[in-house]
Amino acid sequence: MDNNVILSVSLALVKKSVIAFMFNFRGVGGSQGSFGGGIAEQEDVAAALSWIISQPEADGNRVGLSGYSFGAAVALPVACADDRVGAVALISMPHGKSQISLLKGCPKPKLIICGTNDMIVPLDQVQLMNREAAEPKQFALVFGADHLWWGYEAVLAEKVATFFKQKL
Repeated sequence: MDNNVILSVSLALVKKSVIAFMFNFRGVGGSQGSFGGGIAEQEDVAAALSWIISQPEADGNRVGLSGYSFGAAVALPVACADDRVGAVALISMPHGKSQISLLKGCPKPKLIICGTNDMIVPLDQVQLMNREAAEPKQFALVFGADHLWWGYEAVLAEKVATFFKQKL
């Protein structure tokens, strides 16, 4: 959670008066546990949702979920299955058959965003994900940005924050 992408998006959300909650998956940073192959990390997301919704300041009827890279691949199945999630932003999500299948069947508002120079997620794969995703969806390519988003944080963060402000 301590990277330029997550920090920039969180700051942009707060500037739009949206609560932002960041957390590390199990085994990352000071978190207990060990890597769970993306499955156990979905439990981490569900637990984080439960915690934030339990906070008196949070509106449990207006909850969005965002993930970056591996975090996007973990966030997608939770967002699609959990009725508490109203919208999902997927930042530089790696391509896979399970992601395509989930995108096809997920009726929630989705933002799929990637840089044109992403060295992990090829442009043709992110375009395929967009084509296959069910409506409602938004698709954004940021020209020149790579997977790490250095120098493009403000553009990315504004797109994600605006998406959530509009959809929730």
